[in-house]
Amino acid sequence: MTKRVLFTGGGSAGHVSVNVALIPRFHENGWSISYIGSHDGIEKEMITKQFSYVPYHGISSGKLRRYFSVKNFTDPFRVLAGVMQAFRIIKKEKPDVIFSKGGFVSVPVLLAAKMAKVPVAIHESDVTPGLANKLAMPFATRIYTTFQETLQHMPSDRSVCAGSIIREDLFKGSRAEGERITSLKPAKPVLLVMGGSLGAQGINTVVRNSLDQLLEHFSIIHLCGKGNKAEIQKEGYIQFEFVTEELPHLLEMTDLVVSRAGSNSIFEFLALKKPMLLIPLSKESSRGDQILNANSFVQQGFALKLEESELTEESFITTVRQLRDQQWTMVEKMENAPPSFTIDQMVNEIALLGK
Repeated sequence: MTKRVLFTGGGSAGHVSVNVALIPRFHENGWSISYIGSHDGIEKEMITKQFSYVPYHGISSGKLRRYFSVKNFTDPFRVLAGVMQAFRIIKKEKPDVIFSKGGFVSVPVLLAAKMAKVPVAIHESDVTPGLANKLAMPFATRIYTTFQETLQHMPSDRSVCAGSIIREDLFKGSRAEGERITSLKPAKPVLLVMGGSLGAQGINTVVRNSLDQLLEHFSIIHLCGKGNKAEIQKEGYIQFEFVTEELPHLLEMTDLVVSRAGSNSIFEFLALKKPMLLIPLSKESSRGDQILNANSFVQQGFALKLEESELTEESFITTVRQLRDQQWTMVEKMENAPPSFTIDQMVNEIALLGK
């Protein structure tokens, strides 16, 4: 009898990336796979584009806000509608187990899973759990964390630190292909700058204003976000709005990374032994999770941190130079980092819940 797994998670690329890593292995193992996400979130594009064999079901979901909004009064009704929609999908798909990566769309799915008595596994990426996972935790059969520190916030009898689940294609990059994609033939170290799937205006501006000084020491690959490319042509500098299949090749030719501090991305850099300068989202722009993520990596010697409030051309150039000077010390510490679960280990963990 064919085993069935249902995935959920969305709202940002980080709430989908682990699902993207796990789905191909479940498919190879003969599982029937389905996905519940929002009607128009980034998860729909990521899943439908990459996995033609995965039925995608959109449901109604409300955004979980920590600030006042009139929609806070209407969104509970959208969540309730999403619960009923998810319940009907679960009864139709009959999954043996559900895996949730979080995000607001996962809350109605996990409520419906409890109603349908289907076991649920949750993966929490950040040092402290996000609001969606906080709401979903009571309905979870098993909770997996990325950071060891997160276990103190979780029920001890149902939680384990699995680390970050890294998709296998990231380890298959080709430097030659990266050079073809970028048209760079760098004799200098390569600095990869990325501000997340939507880019980061402050980072983009500082990098561009500092180009002349940076290009004396680095070749630069700049992932600037959709709609954020600038009319700049300088030797040794290349811009992309967003990359998908090209990323493993760009990372293979990269020596140092400047990035936000989203958990999935920084653990990918750790797995690839790429020293990083992290510029986390401020507390004014987020719940502060990226600051905690960055602090953890700084304490372990994997990264340097520059607060967004301190980001200037001078501080940026100074810290990038410090990163270059500490590169090999960071690589050595990365090589001794505790291993994360492999994809096969994570798949086996989830499969056991469905028995």
